[in-house]
Parts: sequence; structure tokens; C-alpha cells
Amino acid sequence: MKLFSLLAVATLLFSCSPKIKATKTDIANSSIKTGAEQTELYLPLLKGKRVAVLANQTSIIGKTHLVDSLQKLGVKIVKVFGPEHGFRGNASAGAKIADAIDERTGIPIISLYGKKNKPSNEDLQDVDILIYDLQDVGVRFYTNINALARLMEACEANKKPLLILDRPNPNGYLIDGPVLDMKYKSGIGMFPIPMSHGLTVGEFAQMVNGEGWLSNKVKADIKIIPVANYTHDTPYTLPVPPSPNLNTQQAILLYPSVCMFEGVYVNHGRGTYNPFTVLGSPAYKGIYSFSFTPKSIKGMAESPIFMDEVCYGIDLRNYDTELLRKSKKINFSWIKELYKAHPQKEKFFESKFSNQMNNIEIQIGRGDFRQQIIDDVPIETIRAGWEPGLEAYKKMRLKYLLYP
Repeated sequence: MKLFSLLAVATLLFSCSPKIKATKTDIANSSIKTGAEQTELYLPLLKGKRVAVLANQTSIIGKTHLVDSLQKLGVKIVKVFGPEHGFRGNASAGAKIADAIDERTGIPIISLYGKKNKPSNEDLQDVDILIYDLQDVGVRFYTNINALARLMEACEANKKPLLILDRPNPNGYLIDGPVLDMKYKSGIGMFPIPMSHGLTVGEFAQMVNGEGWLSNKVKADIKIIPVANYTHDTPYTLPVPPSPNLNTQQAILLYPSVCMFEGVYVNHGRGTYNPFTVLGSPAYKGIYSFSFTPKSIKGMAESPIFMDEVCYGIDLRNYDTELLRKSKKINFSWIKELYKAHPQKEKFFESKFSNQMNNIEIQIGRGDFRQQIIDDVPIETIRAGWEPGLEAYKKMRLKYLLYP
């Protein structure tokens, strides 16, 4: 336990850094210019305008926050909208966030993850143009794309243009998983896209408009500033963690394969400083030697499953994520393995949450996956069931690509 505590402290110190650990892909990063960094392309659109921004801690130009940068460039920012985790990115997953005043700038912050999930007509009365600049990770259940769609609806309803500053998708190479059966539509799955959609937010916005997915099939007035020198196969290390529980590049690359564990009775690292890179439960004692103990961590996971209990399971912190890139597939072997190993199989698919929001059907987006795992159906047979929908999506996706 003393050794584990020392490791935990060391990891905590690392996780408090504002940057994700550098990797060999930093060479590729150096040639990429995000939409936000190309100010010469969009400052003329903001001149003399009252600007509102949907942003968080990932909204940066170099090392400076977008809002601070634009203010220094003379842009009149009248308000900021904050998504899940808040404008500065320090709220726990799912935590409701109140309106506030930003201490650094004095700009009013209106939360879109509390009493409301999109700007009201009143919010937009004194706004001429809106900016969306949030780093996404390319997965259906990551809520930034939902925030974008709602913002597009609000902009259309109030006849306001929306400027989207595009950013790379760190999982852009990956298009996999079943397309959402809209019977399982939820706050973590609003559109008929696969688990890993292979789009940047700019491309997603074009798809939402083009496919008529907004309310009443409206189309928002959008302008996208594309990423320069980027392809969907370009490895990209995020310079800032996109949310408190995606605090390492390893977690970001494992996220498409590990987030499904939100829907089963297994801890996937919440309550540790290694979220989405470790998997376990007290039930696996004597089956796995690796262990960790979830704790209450403010701003990350304040009431994690199995809090203060020793969990045994799988350590993915050193897993070679290049295997995922080579296969271009989500890894479903871990959920099959942990179901097989669980000594109380009737508990494996119990929801951890009273509202059932995160059950396995909501996570996967289909109603047959649970029984397929129970019946030990081969992965390739499971895949064959959703392949027609996935292929149709891939074909449709081509219409909206900004990058090769």
C-alpha cells in the first residue's frame, strides 16, 4: 500500500501539469495549425462585432487562451458559454455548473451544463456572431458535439452566424462501432453516428446541417476555419487535456475502447489519476494481480464506483495504442474478457447509476450487445451485425470531409 501511495502521489503531480506528456507525434503537431491559430483568416469577420464564445481550457492559441488572445487583438467579447466541465475545465464529469463571472477577464460566463443546455434568445440579443472552439476526441458519447449541435440550433433560431474554429481529431483514423439505434438516443448519443465517427467538429457540423439532424431540419449559418496540414491519419498529441478524466494521451487513444465500461459494473479508472487506462473490480480478487483503489478526487470523480475498495483487473497504461491504429478497430476483447472472468456474471451489466443513463445499451447504441457478450458470440460475428449500417455511414461521411 505504501508503494501504491507513492505512485499515486507521483501520478498526481504529473496530472496537475497543464500539458499532456510529449510524444513522438509532436513532430507532426509542429506542422499543424488549428483553426484558432489562423487568426488572419477570421479576425476580419469579428471586426466591430459583439462576439460570444463557446470555449473551455482547450481553446488556445499557442499557450494562451483564445478569449485572452482575442481580447488582446481588440475583439469585443461580450460573453462566454461554458460546456460540460466548465469554461476552465475543472468541474467533474456530469456536475451541474452555475453561471459566473470569469475571474481573469471579468466576462460573464453562461453555463450550458446546468439549468439549460443551449443559449436562450435573451442570451443572444446583444451578440452579433458566435465562435465555437472546443477540442473533441472523435467519440459519439463525448458531449462536445452535442453542445455544438445545440449551439447551431440557437444560432439559427436567432439568425446569428456561427464561426467554427476546427481542431484535429486525435482518433480521426478510427471509424468503428455500431451506428446509434435512435431508440437509445440520450444525452451521450444524440445522432445516428458510430461510436467512433472519424470527424472533426467542423466536418460534424457540415454533416448535421447536410443530413437535417437539427430540430425541424433547420440549417445553421456556419463558417469553418479548417486545420492546416492535417489529415485524418495524422497522429496528434493534444496540448491540453480535453477534460479532467482524459488527462493523458494514453487515455485519449484508449477512450473509444474503454468508455463502454461506463455501462457495466467495473471501475475504469475513475477515482484514480489514471482514468480510462485501468479496469477493475473487487470481484476480481484472486483472478488478477494488478490492483488500484479508487478515491474521491475533487474535479475528477468525487463518488467513483468502488470508492475506497481495492479493485483488481487490467492495467492498460503501457498498452501499445499503435495496435489500435493498425487495426483501425475499437477493442472489444477487454469487455469480453472481464465478463468471462467475473465470478458474479449477473452483476456485470448492472448499471452504476440510478437513472440508467449509462447502461450498456446506451453506451454501445444497440439492444443486442449485452446478450451477445453473455452468449460469448465471437467479436467478428458481433461486428457483422452492424457492418451494413457502418458502411452506409462511411459512404455518407465522404460528403462532409474537409481533410483527406
